[in-house]
Amino acid sequence: MRYEVRKLALAGVLIALGVVLSPYHIPIGVTKCFPWQHLINVISAIILGPAYAVLNAVIISTLRNIFGMGTLLAFPGSIFGALLAALMFKRFANTYLAALGEVVGTGIIGAIIACPVGILLMGKQAAIFGFVIPFIISSFMGALIAVLLFEFTSLKKIVMKKRVSM
Repeated sequence: MRYEVRKLALAGVLIALGVVLSPYHIPIGVTKCFPWQHLINVISAIILGPAYAVLNAVIISTLRNIFGMGTLLAFPGSIFGALLAALMFKRFANTYLAALGEVVGTGIIGAIIACPVGILLMGKQAAIFGFVIPFIISSFMGALIAVLLFEFTSLKKIVMKKRVSM
């Protein structure tokens, strides 16, 4: 039970960080590229697992929209990346594959799902590939930062030690 409380607390911290960093985005086309969301997705995926990673993505996207710091594209752009990153890490225990899962989940799957969201709910006329490039750029930058954090800090040792002891 104590471990679940720690996971919940860390999820709360990551969600808060995602909302606080929301004003810092890069506009590319009709999207707001938000590499911090993808950084948090990869960290959540590695440390907390699939359920928490997806839940964090949904909550951060919801709060960003409520506070006017995001668009509806935040949902498909983060949920699928978080899920695929978490599943890749759960299966292979490799930070690089988790980062790749984030990029593929967001940059390809999320972009394809974002197309009807953009057209039907936001009134934005965009082809599927209008979302793919910005989503890949954003998710790649966030995933790269996450990999650098894990590879060049003691965070990787801590995570792997916890993983072995579980």
